[in-house]
Amino acid sequence: MKLVRTVDEMAQVALSHKVGLVPTMGAFHEGHLSLFRAARAECATVVVSLFVNPAQFGANEDLARYPRDEERDARLAEDAGVDVLFTPSAEQMYPEGFATWVDVAATGGEAVARPGHFRGVATVCLKLFNLVRADVAYFGQKDAQQAAVLRRMVRDLNVPVDLRVLPTVRDEDGLALSSRNAYLSPEEREQALALPRALETGRSAADPVAAARAALNGLDPDYVEVIDVGDARVLAAAARVGSTRLIDNVVLEGELR
Repeated sequence: MKLVRTVDEMAQVALSHKVGLVPTMGAFHEGHLSLFRAARAECATVVVSLFVNPAQFGANEDLARYPRDEERDARLAEDAGVDVLFTPSAEQMYPEGFATWVDVAATGGEAVARPGHFRGVATVCLKLFNLVRADVAYFGQKDAQQAAVLRRMVRDLNVPVDLRVLPTVRDEDGLALSSRNAYLSPEEREQALALPRALETGRSAADPVAAARAALNGLDPDYVEVIDVGDARVLAAAARVGSTRLIDNVVLEGELR
């Protein structure tokens, strides 16, 4: 596996098409590895980006404490068959004088709860698509609204990349895998199970939002909403468990792909 740290070096790496890109912020877990394996099965070259993107964090969010372990992540990526691990610094991605941002119209859910978040996501992903010359980019269903925003960007700006959305990977007890799960104490992790259980309750209810809210077992949600994401409608929620903010969703209609 080749480790690449600069934009110039990434632009010069010889890649065999088709090229699969998995954009990540690191702290890899089985959800990430499932995306790596899918890319490996479908593409000639697999590139994984590892960049904790400051542009998608708000002023009082967890940028400083976001889990970071590049050595472990590199080992996992290589074991999964990744060809290139791209680990740029913020200075590489946003050099002095950087002033161009991609602002995709989005409503509800994370767009309201985290103003500016999707601006940061769309900008960094467009840069990554261009730098890597990706044919396909892989994302997880847990970030379904993000995937919908990126699909709109790709469509509106005629970006020559296909997006693939793969199912959320969960622990045996149903909690969606997330790098932020590392923040949870054992007691908080038990409390966090109310989030996926509430969404499952809402999935089969006549009023999914009301049913999910009623089943949150004391968790205070940022939102519980039905959101259109491309060809699918999802019941999505975000809630804090202690100081940790978790998101999750279930598909109500259609298919994420």
